[in-house]
Amino acid sequence: MMLKQILYIGMGGFIGSVARYYVSKLNLHIDLLSIPVGTLIVNISGSLLIGFLIGISDRSTLLSPEARLFLMVGICGGFTTFSTFASENLMLIRNGQFMPAFIYTGLSLLLGFTAVYLGYVTSKLL
Repeated sequence: MMLKQILYIGMGGFIGSVARYYVSKLNLHIDLLSIPVGTLIVNISGSLLIGFLIGISDRSTLLSPEARLFLMVGICGGFTTFSTFASENLMLIRNGQFMPAFIYTGLSLLLGFTAVYLGYVTSKLL
């Protein structure tokens, strides 16, 4: 059973990752204030998709557990982990946990930027 779940996630992840690669290539063709437009589109569209899927899952049994794994964890996760970050914040807010959502968002941004910088600096020491 666990192998079946992993295969659903893996197949979705493959599709999401390939889609991310192609959409992110828009960075090479569109210059909007030097913003990486392709990545922005990936993050926003992935968040829109996972929000839509969460809404459908809340209201009906239209999506089986396997379909949710394939679509939400696989495709959305492979397409952008930002969508998972956004959906986790939504869950915190829906549960009335505003302070944890604020802390999670702040720490993710601060520590994420710090980690990227430290990784970059460390690579220069080699």
